[in-house]
Amino acid sequence: MKNPATPVQFKNGVLMKNRFMLAPLTNTQSHENGQLSEDEFRWLSMRAKGQFGMVMTCASHVQKEGKGFPRQLGIFSDELMEGHKKLTSAIKAHDSLAVIQLQHAGMRSPKELLETEPQCPSDNKEHGARGLTLEEVKILKNDFVSAAVRAKACGYDGVEIHGAHGYILTQFLSSEINKRTDEYGGSLENRARLLFEIVNETRGRCGDDFLLGVRLSPERFGMKLKEVLTVSQQLIDGNKIDFLDISLWDVFKHPVEEEHADKTLLAHFLELDFKDVKFTVAGKIRNGKEVHEVLENGVDFVTIGRSAILHHDFPQKVIDNSSFEPIETPISKSYLNAEGLSDDFVNYMKRWKGFVKE
Repeated sequence: MKNPATPVQFKNGVLMKNRFMLAPLTNTQSHENGQLSEDEFRWLSMRAKGQFGMVMTCASHVQKEGKGFPRQLGIFSDELMEGHKKLTSAIKAHDSLAVIQLQHAGMRSPKELLETEPQCPSDNKEHGARGLTLEEVKILKNDFVSAAVRAKACGYDGVEIHGAHGYILTQFLSSEINKRTDEYGGSLENRARLLFEIVNETRGRCGDDFLLGVRLSPERFGMKLKEVLTVSQQLIDGNKIDFLDISLWDVFKHPVEEEHADKTLLAHFLELDFKDVKFTVAGKIRNGKEVHEVLENGVDFVTIGRSAILHHDFPQKVIDNSSFEPIETPISKSYLNAEGLSDDFVNYMKRWKGFVKE
């Protein structure tokens, strides 16, 4: 049985003090130009104080044109580094690992946020997005890698490359979305090429002592379970990543694809040969019992979203009480403010039905 309070040692020797990671949560509370805000600083530093072993930022865009939501934290320019340095220093002061999630929204970039049309692997009329040229694909790859190098210079312990949730790397992976006819389209090998190039070059530029993770998600956006499993195993076998983060929407659900519905999504991923790569999952892990259940199944550490919003010190509460249950929703704005959410973040949370008290 894995005790949630015990440390996790990654293959490069980096130590995570317990088995709790803060999920990279969209929160719309930085500045429109990508600069870190005091609100975002407070939100993340409170989670470090609350004993999350790894504090991951929200999705942080690697190109100005890759912005996915209003007031998104950016990592696309050296001009943004001062805020990140302040943030990493505060997170690490609580012995938490500071990790930034690198993202480009692609066709999911809202047009009103951009000065140009959204980008996609190939033209997409539904989203009004244009396909990238081959030269632009190379630039995108370089901008992901440059963002990782920038993150290391800011004091981050590592980065997570966001290949999930329908953003641009998912768009490349998806046979439904990616209609390219060059080396970045067609076969799964070609569709996954950009992701692997980013992983390999990030490792080469940032060194072995820098944590490197990848987030993937099965289902939705044309992602077939078998293909996601194949890419996951190839990432592990490539020996370049330290952890694999699978967003399952619900860790206890069964696949929507009938041919795989005999067992849970989590059970499918647990059949991978992880070797020395650590495995974390996200999706409705909400209380102490579920934390223990997921860890007992063989997951190395849990990724917490909703309960981290409700309790900045959720890890400490579960370590102290294995049966801990979060406060019931809906909850008041004042409660959420006290837990480190800005008014912008609270307004964003109103999208979750029954979460914020009206």
